Amino acid sequence: MEENKKTNSIDLKKVLAAVKAERKRFYVVLPIVFVLACIYTLCLPRYYSTEAKLVPEIESSGMGGALGSLASSFGLDFSSMETSDAITPLLYPDLMDDNGFVADLFDVRVKSSFDADMPIDTTYYAYLRWFQKTPIWNKAIKKIKKMLPKKKKFAGQSAGNGAYDPYCVSEDDFAVMQSMRDKVLINIDKKTAVITIAVTAQDPFICRQVTDSVRVRLQDYIVNYRTNKARADMDHYKEMMEQAKAEYEVARQRYAGMSDSHMESALASVSSQVQSLENEMQLKYNSYTAMHTQYQAAVMKVQSNTPVFTTLKEASVPVRHAGPKRMFIVAALLFLTMCMLVLYSIREDLKSLFSEQK
Repeated sequence: MEENKKTNSIDLKKVLAAVKAERKRFYVVLPIVFVLACIYTLCLPRYYSTEAKLVPEIESSGMGGALGSLASSFGLDFSSMETSDAITPLLYPDLMDDNGFVADLFDVRVKSSFDADMPIDTTYYAYLRWFQKTPIWNKAIKKIKKMLPKKKKFAGQSAGNGAYDPYCVSEDDFAVMQSMRDKVLINIDKKTAVITIAVTAQDPFICRQVTDSVRVRLQDYIVNYRTNKARADMDHYKEMMEQAKAEYEVARQRYAGMSDSHMESALASVSSQVQSLENEMQLKYNSYTAMHTQYQAAVMKVQSNTPVFTTLKEASVPVRHAGPKRMFIVAALLFLTMCMLVLYSIREDLKSLFSEQK
């Protein structure tokens, strides 16, 4: 058994001897890889990153007991996560998967003079599509593609009313949406319910502007969702209140006209008719006051359902670039090349090892 173990393993001394014998190959290949890696990393455009943190007001469902204790032992706070809404805070990061939410960022205005040679004042859509710096080889690939026969691209389709349909987009718009999803990230801490919005961009000023715009749109989405039913009720009661008010005004004018035109009449029939109009006016007034009360209650419910956001961290203009990590890339490529050269140096020993195992 010991002999088999020895034969099925590679001696470290043999590895060192093989590497020493092939050292000239290392002296030639590693410097070449180092130079090429440096050129590669220098061609990669720099990018910046910033983030904002906020906490929305959450209605707790009061979950407790054994389940709450068990969850807390795993670091989860269900009391801050459970709500009566269908869309819980845990689902907010999934909003970036929705084309409608992403398309809402197309018209965000971005402006920067960070690059004096190419000042920017355009939309976020145009910035991602036409103002992105790319490596030299990407430009060469685009030129080659232009020389090839062009394939017909799907041009998208507008909605029935002529408006932009974010769920039937062209290939170019879909590519921009994918780029936005890669550059805009929404995360939530399951324990503290803190929402983090992180944005990456090649311009530090645009990085902050987009972060603030995403924060505002996320807040608007949450507010609209949380108050949707209450606002619908408010609009309903407002319509009914206005209708009741109009009916009351008609009844009041009829009563006033009848009273003014028969002030000196002593006929019982006239008095009965005036009394009937007065009762009708009072009923319309009571209906109007009831609808007004309902409307005021609906307005208060909209206000109570509107969540309050606490901003823990405002987005700031990044001072230093977040990437690319040039030193790390060069070191990783050198390490990978070193491993490949070592394997190539002991290729004969590897072949004999595999043959013995078979």
